[in-house]
Amino acid sequence: MNPLYRNDISGKHAPSYYAASVAPAPQRAALMDEARADVAILGAGFTGLWAALTLARKGVRVVVLDAHRVGFGASGRNGGQVHSGFNKGQDWLEARLGTDAARALWALSESAKKNLRDFCETHAPEAEYRSGIAHGAYSMAERDELAREADHMARHYGHEIQVMDQSRFAELVKSPRYQGGTLDPSGGHLHPLAYATALARAAEAAGAVIHEGSEVREIITGPAPALKTAKATLHADHLIIAGNGYLPNILPHVNARVMPINSFIAATEPLPKRWTDVLAKDIAVADSKFVVNYYRFSADRRFLFGGRESYSLGFPSDISTALVARMHRLFPQLTGVKIDYVWGGALGITPTRLPLVKRVSPNILAAAGFSGQGVALSGMAGQVMAEAIMGAERGLDTFTTLPTPSFPGGSALRAPILALAMTWYALRDRLGI
Repeated sequence: MNPLYRNDISGKHAPSYYAASVAPAPQRAALMDEARADVAILGAGFTGLWAALTLARKGVRVVVLDAHRVGFGASGRNGGQVHSGFNKGQDWLEARLGTDAARALWALSESAKKNLRDFCETHAPEAEYRSGIAHGAYSMAERDELAREADHMARHYGHEIQVMDQSRFAELVKSPRYQGGTLDPSGGHLHPLAYATALARAAEAAGAVIHEGSEVREIITGPAPALKTAKATLHADHLIIAGNGYLPNILPHVNARVMPINSFIAATEPLPKRWTDVLAKDIAVADSKFVVNYYRFSADRRFLFGGRESYSLGFPSDISTALVARMHRLFPQLTGVKIDYVWGGALGITPTRLPLVKRVSPNILAAAGFSGQGVALSGMAGQVMAEAIMGAERGLDTFTTLPTPSFPGGSALRAPILALAMTWYALRDRLGI
């Protein structure tokens, strides 16, 4: 079944805390006729919107099509965590790509965070950006590895990350489960749907056109590319494909390399007097489980706890029970707290957990597979694709150095193979090996 409709109601945001806490925007008109643009974009998430904003500010005629609403996919329902770097450490990238390429990637990721922070400050205070992201380790070996990485980053990149032993980390993140961890002050967290909504508003103010309710069913390649919906065709000189985990099987180069998986989030009732019983500071936290736990507080002091991935297209019939049990294992002090919202959504992952950002043909560019670290990186992907269309290829060339092979068996076999692999890693998490 099409991932655009398997778990959601057409044209409606997921029943999340985010959707409930943002004033609903008027529905934008669907594309109903033949149209033309300099650049056509599939997807009104962070990637597509940053591309549209970058192009429109330079006077490029840009039109964005989204099957549902702005921020409908992962961009509007994720954990809101802003990470540094990539899913692989800088030393890993150095060993495989060389020091120069690794440094260029690091600079790109740092620019991604800065762009996000600057945009929130000037255009989206309602996104409630806050600084600080921690990483918890379940074992001494994991803590030592975090310390080694922090030392490498301090010595070679001038990037300071605080390393904490068990007692210091427990003062910050009040769970009995961790053996220590780190705190990166340069990361942070935000309200992702408010951020996406502000990006769309800024892109439209700059001259971009966004059509909602416009599912792209075919991508026409070749010298005259276009995006076809059921009722219209959008012709353009260049296409940007930014559907990520919600992209139907219409672009083989991307579909063979990017796999949608589901992740889930619960939001508690507001805890204005108890939130410091969980976190000493208003930071985001992720941990060293392969099936990662990630959490933070909202501005109104709801605890937002995410995790419990699934690898089938459909959501489990009961999202809440297993997810809340994970939360209680980490934070027994939250037992009995009321859960007000539970929701899920798809994100795109690649075999290496590194993003795919490439030119798939001379006039078609695509980005996907941010693997849980896309809040900042996906926006930068949109920007560099827009810049490449305008003749500045450096950022795109840097992203292209990341290894993003096809899944074994391509799009046909990626789901069962990945499900087997992820089941093994989930078992390792439970057994602590």
